Amino acid sequence: MSAPLLSVDGVTRRFGPETCGVLAVDNMSFDVRQGEFVSIIGPSGCGKSTLFSMLGGLLPPTSGRIAVEGDVITGPHPAVGMVFQEESCLPWRSVIDNVAFPLELEGIGKSERHDRAQHFVELVGLHGFEKRHPAELSGGMRQRVCIARTLAAKPRLLLMDEPFAALDEQTRLLLGDKVLQIQQELHQTTLLITHSITEAVQLSDRILVMTYRPGRLKRIVEVHLPRPRNADVVTSPEFGATVAEIWSDLREEASRGMAASEVS
Repeated sequence: MSAPLLSVDGVTRRFGPETCGVLAVDNMSFDVRQGEFVSIIGPSGCGKSTLFSMLGGLLPPTSGRIAVEGDVITGPHPAVGMVFQEESCLPWRSVIDNVAFPLELEGIGKSERHDRAQHFVELVGLHGFEKRHPAELSGGMRQRVCIARTLAAKPRLLLMDEPFAALDEQTRLLLGDKVLQIQQELHQTTLLITHSITEAVQLSDRILVMTYRPGRLKRIVEVHLPRPRNADVVTSPEFGATVAEIWSDLREEASRGMAASEVS
């Protein structure tokens, strides 16, 4: 088996002094292989977003090591693209100019960046909306612009932090289908942070379940459902059984979180 694209080794993050601070993430270790789709799921307050920030180089770990293809992450890395929960379209730029923005920053010529941006606009299903501005788009369409903009930079690893959280359930499912299509077409290595069990099972090859704070790796669930994950797969007994398996773990951790909040 080839070396992992992403390697996380003993990563811990503490906020504040060791004696009275908050231990948010504790001794997390896992790998993500080339072309794999991995989701991380856990109860509220388990440190998912803290872990995301460390993986993207936005926050240093207190201890441990994160590396992409052996290159240790010490800050934002050109091989890592990030899509956030809050869409971040530039309101004064059209769809295609939003998607082309990182290429412009790289100094790529106008013709080449337009062609590459057009490719990714079409890939996310926004052909015909190139000249529209974000205010003219739905929330789901704006998030697709953000995904296209991130993919246009050709990251080796795509990180997404609950990118569909603000959307209604129907739009989430449709965007999940689109993300799957893109991931399969590009063979894009992807790591998704989510609180949705069905979303994780729909999209993933493996699911990492985190404990309540401090966030530790509780277990890894292999998703053996066939691809493509069409409507028949999502409504199958196997899909439901995998969701139930993960919910059993999450319910235990969420209950711990509720108990802790009641005490405090």
